[in-house]
Amino acid sequence: MGLTFDDKKMSIRAIILMVFVFLASSSMAQEVQWMSLSEALAAQKVQPKKIFIDVYTVWCGPCKLYDRNTFSNAKVADFINENFYPVKFNGEGNEVIVYKGKTYSNPKYDPAKAKRRNAPHQFSGYLGINAYPTVVFMDESGNLIKRVRGYRTAQQLELFLKFFGTDLWRSILTQKAYDDYVANFKPSF
Repeated sequence: MGLTFDDKKMSIRAIILMVFVFLASSSMAQEVQWMSLSEALAAQKVQPKKIFIDVYTVWCGPCKLYDRNTFSNAKVADFINENFYPVKFNGEGNEVIVYKGKTYSNPKYDPAKAKRRNAPHQFSGYLGINAYPTVVFMDESGNLIKRVRGYRTAQQLELFLKFFGTDLWRSILTQKAYDDYVANFKPSF
């Protein structure tokens, strides 16, 4: 006995639904799963992992390029999600941060300037942030490893993601060794 017209319609609907579910789940896997620093520090206590912080501001054009061009790259997103707890932090926002027993805030934050330049957050000062965007790499204990200032394409950021994400930074200890790493790096993003 063959399939009826209704059976064929149901089969086509099932296939379309499966394709839709697959595409939806694969597109979700291609986004950076941003969290707050508090969430990342709490997650580190359960499962140690490095932290990657995108320190941005709402008025910063290159920060928006990071979101649009670099963090939207599926390979960048997958690598960050797999190797780091990714944090998005507004360097001029009003979030309260508790880090290593100390509370950081933005006492000069002006809500009227929420969509433009505002006062720098105390945690930005603690991290030594003096330009936006800056990405920050922290180790599995939440200690600062490195700040990288300025916008980077996916291929340019890949060099740093792999250097810090795969622990090369622990074994490459001289400037010459680092220069060799940079000179021989082959981006794949």
